[in-house]
Amino acid sequence: PMTLPAPDAVPVFPLSIFDPVHLGIDENGDPVFVDLAERNMLLGGEPGGGKSNALNLITAHGALSADCKLILIDGKQVELGMWRHCADKFIGPSITAALAAFTEFQKIMNARYDRLLAAGQRKITRASGEPVYLVVIDEYAYFSATVGDKKQQAEFAALTRDLVARGRAAGVIVILATQRPSHQVIDPSLRDLFGYRWAFRCTTDSSSDTVLGHGWAGEGYTAADIDPLARGVSWLLSETGVPRRIKAAYLSDDHIRHLAAYAAQLRRKDAV
Repeated sequence: PMTLPAPDAVPVFPLSIFDPVHLGIDENGDPVFVDLAERNMLLGGEPGGGKSNALNLITAHGALSADCKLILIDGKQVELGMWRHCADKFIGPSITAALAAFTEFQKIMNARYDRLLAAGQRKITRASGEPVYLVVIDEYAYFSATVGDKKQQAEFAALTRDLVARGRAAGVIVILATQRPSHQVIDPSLRDLFGYRWAFRCTTDSSSDTVLGHGWAGEGYTAADIDPLARGVSWLLSETGVPRRIKAAYLSDDHIRHLAAYAAQLRRKDAV
């Protein structure tokens, strides 16, 4: 079982959102880290491929970081639900709540850009002393193509695109996941805004390319060739410029419950 020290009277968070985030190991057994405070991430893959576990890894890092405002958007409510008590905002299957939150983030982002401009700075950094908003969206297609009317879906898609396109320097980072990686759900112009792309098992080469980028399957980098039983095996496109085959770290439900309770305790004390 995983054990963590009890929080001190003054909360001491173990992580920062500006620290590298551990995702797993590569084919050589070396640990794989990404710098989430610098880039947005797109995740895609069919159900059972390990995408939800990957979201939990990222959410865990955000929850245990004092300088992170954690925003969880989960139409099913169960994938990220165990983190709801340590989230600054948890949105379930309500497109009106999602639209209201995204409109608010757009205002926060605009205000931060005004402050950065006035201060002669280009982006939020660790030294800025301002929290990073980590916006985790599980099943993007639920809000962009399923729930609500066409106008609301289009508005959600437009707000998401704006946050992904402009948010990074203002300390608003979007982690977007879909189990329907198709051009209808993630069009190439949206995909290309994501600095990190993480593809779990897909049924077709074109679905894999929808996540990683056009042409990678033709070069041999396709999530369609991942064994259905190899949960967590995936292709990650990051700073290396070429997809890497990695195995995601695994958090059991017990690990998540333990970490979420610890993070919630830290965050409550921090708010006092």
